[in-house]
Amino acid sequence: MLHFRACLLALITLVTCASAQDGNAKIEAKLDTIIKKLDASQGTLNEVAKSVKPAPAPAAAAAAAPAAVASTPGDAALKSDIETVQMNLNYVWMVATGALVFVMQAGFAMVELGFARAKNSINIIMKNFLDFCISAIVFLFVGFGLMFGKSAGGWIGSDSFWISNHAADDKMWAFWFFQVVFAGTSCTIVSGAMAERTKFVGYLIYAALLAGIVYPLGGHWAWGSFGGAFGVGGEKGWLEALGFVDFAGSTVVHGCGGACALAGILVVGARHGRFAKDGTPRLIAGHNIPLAALGVFILWFGWFGFNAGSTLIGNGTIGRIAVNTTIAPAAAALSAMISMWFVQGRPDVGITLNGSLGGAVGVTACCASISPASAFIVGLIAGIITTVATIALERMQIDDAVGAVPVHLANGWWGTLSVALFNQDGFDAHKLGVQALGTFSVTLSAFVICFTIFKLVDKLVGLRATDNEQIDGLDFAEHAANAYPDFQTTEQA
Repeated sequence: MLHFRACLLALITLVTCASAQDGNAKIEAKLDTIIKKLDASQGTLNEVAKSVKPAPAPAAAAAAAPAAVASTPGDAALKSDIETVQMNLNYVWMVATGALVFVMQAGFAMVELGFARAKNSINIIMKNFLDFCISAIVFLFVGFGLMFGKSAGGWIGSDSFWISNHAADDKMWAFWFFQVVFAGTSCTIVSGAMAERTKFVGYLIYAALLAGIVYPLGGHWAWGSFGGAFGVGGEKGWLEALGFVDFAGSTVVHGCGGACALAGILVVGARHGRFAKDGTPRLIAGHNIPLAALGVFILWFGWFGFNAGSTLIGNGTIGRIAVNTTIAPAAAALSAMISMWFVQGRPDVGITLNGSLGGAVGVTACCASISPASAFIVGLIAGIITTVATIALERMQIDDAVGAVPVHLANGWWGTLSVALFNQDGFDAHKLGVQALGTFSVTLSAFVICFTIFKLVDKLVGLRATDNEQIDGLDFAEHAANAYPDFQTTEQA
């Protein structure tokens, strides 16, 4: 409006100059009248503008009226769609991370192959391959129901043994798949500890019983209610009801497997030639350390699925869990290497590799509830535990071919206690007591049951290979084959 007025004033000036002789006074009077009317209109518009509130910005308007947005039918449908997408993401996350955990079977096989002698390679591959095949079938028919079925007093599941009546798109299937690879992991831990002197048939019998009974028992105590969100069971096991926390299985998976490994090597005895008559340990070198290192890398890779996948949902919490699963094994590898370097005067590759696995086991229970700084401390101590436990077993003349007991049992205990020791919400002495009760209850029961199983298997079908079979190699004795037919190896029994 002001611009228009200025234009009129300019026009007056021009008209005044151009028509001074043609009645300038009359023209100027008319123009003054028009300008006064325009000024009056401008004042009216200003008053109107003051009485009208400015429209809020789009973001502010959305924030100011959330209730109105949520109350519309269209937005309710949008919210439902978002929830559906999140649920589908959760299912994809469980299957994808479960597949990562399945890849750990290859890692375990490579570690055991590398730390054992070439003449037992086929036997090792067969054990690591078949124990998962057996675990999957037994867990389908028996183990899953015992672990996640309706609880019988918090001690064991009592239904859901046959789950084929669920719809094809039921959410339970993703949950079952994620759980079966955990059962396979717990089972295959034992294979390495008992390598190079265990009969094949006896080992397969053990694998079926562990996946069907032993692992589900401790799993129900700690994780019994987890199936409730997926349509099975829902009641807490007795440890879970006390407040026991084992986020991804330092005790339930690794402690159980490590305890069974200890029971197995006590029953089967040491490898032929591992200790002299006076008890002096003799080195039995692995035939392919680079292969063992590859196995450790594969295990570490799979562990990101093992730990981060245990959220069972795809959300922001997986980031810090992955960070902790990186920091703890790295710190443990360093501390294990340095501690053994101090003991024997040189860095040891086997201890270094096992140290990283010990750190991964140690952070498994607490990875969701501690900071990366705490994960660093957990890893440092886990590496030292791995070294000390390895030396202790050797001095007690207990022959663990790959170090499964120090890695999985000793650090399973440590990781479970770390839940209380390093919790981001602060230390709680009562919580520490519950954690101690839980980890020792699960591992002790697993040890006792598996010791009994191995004793029975040894009496009924035989568990230990003869000295001649061990000298010839289990590839020849058990499978009549040679893993490296085009190579000549020089080995001492």
